[in-house]
Amino acid sequence: MRYIIDETAGELRMEADGETTIANPLYSDDAFRALAKIYLKIGWNQRYSYTFSWLGRPVIQLPEDMIRVQEVIHAVKPDVIIETGVAHGGSLIFYASLCAAMGKGRVIGIDIEIRPHNRAAIEAHALSGAVTLVDGSSTAPEVLERVRGLVKPGETVLVILDSNHSYQHVLDELRLYSPLVTKGSYIIATDGVMRDLADVPRGQPGWATDNPARAALDFARETQDFRPAPPEPVFAEGAVLAGYTYWPDAYLKRIA
Repeated sequence: MRYIIDETAGELRMEADGETTIANPLYSDDAFRALAKIYLKIGWNQRYSYTFSWLGRPVIQLPEDMIRVQEVIHAVKPDVIIETGVAHGGSLIFYASLCAAMGKGRVIGIDIEIRPHNRAAIEAHALSGAVTLVDGSSTAPEVLERVRGLVKPGETVLVILDSNHSYQHVLDELRLYSPLVTKGSYIIATDGVMRDLADVPRGQPGWATDNPARAALDFARETQDFRPAPPEPVFAEGAVLAGYTYWPDAYLKRIA
């Protein structure tokens, strides 16, 4: 596919085999969506998301995804946010800051390898009191049992999966951690954008099927307790409600 941005004519044309297959007004919702897909692929390949931090800790996320998930967290107001995958701890600190702003909640971070310098930085952070770190594989029985023990009866729980992004690992996490999610809350399988990155220089062909989005959709089909539920914007004067995200098909809401 060839994209031609013609500012003079005010068009975005898409061509295949030398023939124009689609022509949209440049300033239109359809053009925005088409260009957003290209932006996502190039930005991911150039490690754009590796340029952000939150309150001093690197956070490897798109700001757009952070804004969307904070609205979900604000709506649910969970007592506990469980996140698999810690990395530099930026996401943990982000979620902890939301808990502090809401006046309730704490965060549990799970990782198979929490590097000493990252652990030290997280534990030294002003919000460390709201963060519990758990070492080990998120799918290990002893780790899951420890996490269960950190959740008190009656607490509202939201789960975010951001560790190993292979299809099978995410599907295993969905099956293991979904029972902890309370009705009306969510389990979120991040980074499903991998399915759209199979053909970029830093991507891998296998990602077309080996990705979290496929795992989330398959899990939703095998259970009646969860359904796909993309975030509904609280404020939406613009016509484009879904532009660019690293988390397509990520949000599963517990309905039963």
